[in-house]
Amino acid sequence: MLTERVEFVPELDAEIFAAAPAAPAVFLLRGADASAEPYVSKTANLRRRLQRLLSAPTEQSKKLNLRALVRSIEFSATGSDFESTFLLYRLLRTEFPKTYAKRLRLRFAPLVKMHADNPFPRASVTTRVGRDISRYYGPFLSRVVAEKFMNDSLDFFKMRRCVDDLNPDPKFPGCIYSEMKMCLAPCFKGCSDEEYAGEVARVESYFESGGDSLVREISAQREAASANLEFENAAAHHARLDKVAPVVSSLPEIVRRLDQLRALIVQTSAMPECVNLFRVDAGCVAGPATFAISAPDHTKTQSMEARVDEALASLPPASPRGALETMEHLAILKRWFYRSSRGGEIFIADRKGVLPMRRIVRGVSRVYRGEKEMVN
Repeated sequence: MLTERVEFVPELDAEIFAAAPAAPAVFLLRGADASAEPYVSKTANLRRRLQRLLSAPTEQSKKLNLRALVRSIEFSATGSDFESTFLLYRLLRTEFPKTYAKRLRLRFAPLVKMHADNPFPRASVTTRVGRDISRYYGPFLSRVVAEKFMNDSLDFFKMRRCVDDLNPDPKFPGCIYSEMKMCLAPCFKGCSDEEYAGEVARVESYFESGGDSLVREISAQREAASANLEFENAAAHHARLDKVAPVVSSLPEIVRRLDQLRALIVQTSAMPECVNLFRVDAGCVAGPATFAISAPDHTKTQSMEARVDEALASLPPASPRGALETMEHLAILKRWFYRSSRGGEIFIADRKGVLPMRRIVRGVSRVYRGEKEMVN
């Protein structure tokens, strides 16, 4: 996993420090005892960190010093903080399979879940992913943001909000939502099973389309009312459009149905004249693939788009071993995406799964040159 390995000899420490790159890296320090835990970390300057940990200790210093214990140094230079974080995660997962989660302190991403396995489906916010990831929508910045989006969205539908397992009974008095005509009230058979299933399908279509399905539906109703000279109804539909617009516009670009979350992340590379490409499939990250800015001789007839597409094809998608690993990848992706100032760029596929290749080519150039993305 780490690409470089150096035997540490205290008497030759000056040569070893001089050979270490003064650049970002993920590193591992091993002792003579193979069964002992290694020291694993990331750093913005490997040479400086090694000097701090392995130089001859000074008197009365309380800083951590591993000079007497370390026998080998393993490291990989990295080009970005995202790459360092992802590589550190993979390394800790391998070296500390029982404790890596505590060391990383990952906060799982909030998701909106459709409880489709319930006879009367409902929606809720969770940070846990089950086997069927097609029932989840996210990732959101926080639980508060996810709950606000979910509740504001459900105001336009009549799917139930209660969390109970329903046993429909006509004698049941119902709840405040049914009293306010905001729920079809399956709890007391206020609707048929088919009617409720149709409303659930509308909600799922809304989440999957990022709100576009509801906007199209209301727009069509408004146009039909106008054509029939029903101007009061048309005005009411227009008012609904005004209400749904801020809810839809507040949805972050990255929020998708989890099995449809596909993207390409472009980061700076430790290799000269290159950038690193990471692919995201169903919320899981794979990579990096090193992409050379200058075309090799055998690809000079290819366009930049074709070369990027070829590089992505050579990078197999991540294959997480269970729901836990999916949640961990989402946590890393969420933490990076929602930073106020993040390095690199992300390009998210449209609802049909197609990546914006022209925008990607321009983004590769910006990342390589150290420029910021222009936001309209």
